[in-house]
Amino acid sequence: MQVGLIGYPVGHSISPAFQQAAFDAVGLDVHYHLWETPPEQLADIVSRLRQPDYLGANVTIPHKQAIVRFLDEIDSVARLIGAVNTIVREEGRLLGYNTDVEGFVRALEHDGGVTIAGRRIVVLGAGGAARAVVAAVLLGDPADLALCARRPEQAKALLADLTRAGLANTEDQSQVLPLDATSQSCKQAVQVADVVVNTTPVGMLHHATEGMLPIPADWLGVGQLVYDLIYNPAETPLLRAAKDRGARALNGLPMLVYQGASAFERWTGRAAPLKIMTKRAREALGG
Repeated sequence: MQVGLIGYPVGHSISPAFQQAAFDAVGLDVHYHLWETPPEQLADIVSRLRQPDYLGANVTIPHKQAIVRFLDEIDSVARLIGAVNTIVREEGRLLGYNTDVEGFVRALEHDGGVTIAGRRIVVLGAGGAARAVVAAVLLGDPADLALCARRPEQAKALLADLTRAGLANTEDQSQVLPLDATSQSCKQAVQVADVVVNTTPVGMLHHATEGMLPIPADWLGVGQLVYDLIYNPAETPLLRAAKDRGARALNGLPMLVYQGASAFERWTGRAAPLKIMTKRAREALGG
């Protein structure tokens, strides 16, 4: 049987390392591939998934939204977010799911020790990675949500999308603020936040912003949880600054593994071997 990751590019992904380890650990003859898929080839790769020797696929950028139109059905979470990151083949039909919400919340609660309900939360960024995070936060009934974005109109559009998809009261629970070092409103929101989540690529290894911070370090403080969705490097400049300021730090690796584990369980109907998956993911990053 085959399964793999659809994206463009995908060569940097560590998903094969921990997913193949999971299949091997439970004794399944399944091979996990990287399927480098330019946009013009997306329909062809999805059509191939309907064949009997495919379990399905993971989906990453830039295809999480575009792939929806090729599927037979998507679940309520994927419909809410408007994006699919997991495809399961069932009797020739392709079902779409989004496990990013589950992965985000599980990492926040299990590894970060924080629940969303009643918390003041700031999300930095309003791009593709922010969609699942914002939906997860709003579904979790926070005290308030501040969405700080370099393009506030993008953040407003994201919230409008969630409202149209059926997530009520997004305007009552959230505010959109400009994301830049001179923004007093974003600064104030970060300073009083219980949780600060970075969904931007700022600080990512081999990115143009490598070594940089998405917000000034002195905005952070004691008692906060700073959650950076970046997992390479394991300690981003933001997380290093958080520790220096007395905040707790959480990187994106647990979320990556948890969302992958959820996909594994949908493909196989078996419990994911989380310890093995986490170990192999860390090894793949050189940790």
